[in-house]
Amino acid sequence: MRKLVVGLHDEAAIDIARFGSKAANQAILGRAGLPIQDGFCLDAEAYRMQLRASGLEGAAMQAAAAEHAGEDARELISQVRIGLFDQPIIPEILDQLVQAYRNLDKGPAARTVVRSSALMEDKAGSTFAGQFETFLDLENEEDFLTAVRACWAALWSPRALKYMATHGIDPMDSAMALCVQPLVEARVSGGGISHTADGKMLLSATWGLGTTIAQGEVVPDRYELSRDGEVLETMTGRKQHSIYCRHHGAQQSANLASADSSPELCLNPEQVSIMAQMLMTAEQLMGAPVEIEWAMDSNGFKMLQSRPLHVEQRPVLDKTWADRPGLRGQPSGTGFAAGRSCVISCECEMARVSPGDILITKVAGPSLSEILGRVSGVVAELGGSTSHLASLARERGIPMVLGVQEATTKIPEGVQVGVDGVMGMVHWQ
Repeated sequence: MRKLVVGLHDEAAIDIARFGSKAANQAILGRAGLPIQDGFCLDAEAYRMQLRASGLEGAAMQAAAAEHAGEDARELISQVRIGLFDQPIIPEILDQLVQAYRNLDKGPAARTVVRSSALMEDKAGSTFAGQFETFLDLENEEDFLTAVRACWAALWSPRALKYMATHGIDPMDSAMALCVQPLVEARVSGGGISHTADGKMLLSATWGLGTTIAQGEVVPDRYELSRDGEVLETMTGRKQHSIYCRHHGAQQSANLASADSSPELCLNPEQVSIMAQMLMTAEQLMGAPVEIEWAMDSNGFKMLQSRPLHVEQRPVLDKTWADRPGLRGQPSGTGFAAGRSCVISCECEMARVSPGDILITKVAGPSLSEILGRVSGVVAELGGSTSHLASLARERGIPMVLGVQEATTKIPEGVQVGVDGVMGMVHWQ
């Protein structure tokens, strides 16, 4: 029987062709001595085996061909997605998965995380940030196996297929591997960018699990550092909402609007220094600038993810914008653009956004990825430089400024707006 499950500290786990970049990069970080949660990865071949055993391979090939030709393939895609989600996992895969899950040291909380690690994910030019699935806080074996099937099915989600189409990727040329680890009981979580367009390093942080940063639901604390690790500037975020987990309890959501912990910085100088060193180590391991995700529990920091980061040179700006009204926020890290402002307060208004507009909105979540192809830039009241949407904006070279307080009320509809995605400034005429 082929070995489909491999521990993250096993040398075989660094094989990107089997386990995808997300899982393989975790293995690389761990083998280099950086702190990661122990766990295991599931070979992408298991996805292919399940597809064949469920009788879905033919429908998948037809769906991919129809999508490539621009034809309506919704029924075929639904057949594949539903089949992968509903069909029981075949014994050749199930036996290995269950044994690995039961042997996983999940600690007293007994909670598990299942992350997608598609073969084309977390690569330069195709990060797929926020396009697939991550399941946190899984309580039992049944939930774990459901999450496995849901991650397989996510390869055929409308959002992921649209992303693949814009990058010229055929879904049949890829497959879904998985990364499985115990949940980090995070007190603080965040992200990091090892090399910004203006030659700095960046860390972001919020209370609890990092979901709120990834989804653009909060404005995280921001720490700008030199490449030598010197702290150049700190900005306290607006962290009125957090998600965390308690031992033997469900995920909890907390409103921190009136709590003292909201205006307080999440990291002290020593913790910032430790995290900056880990960020630079990750860059050295990958041989290029990286973007990371991390979490800190009662035992210290854990690296959750590392992916390639495309860095553009800082653009030369038109000086006429400097004298215009402006607001500051957290930059996505790429480019400058100008266009007509389109202010929306709900996703149902997206149809009003015309090609070349600057989108002004409240929340910048991954669902906005579908509109990135037709806007010149984005300004959002929430979110930060390490959110999933900011990653997608960097990938496409679209200037974005996030965490801009009262942007939807201060920036008028229909005016000319300039978005500096490197310095984090928004001006209008």
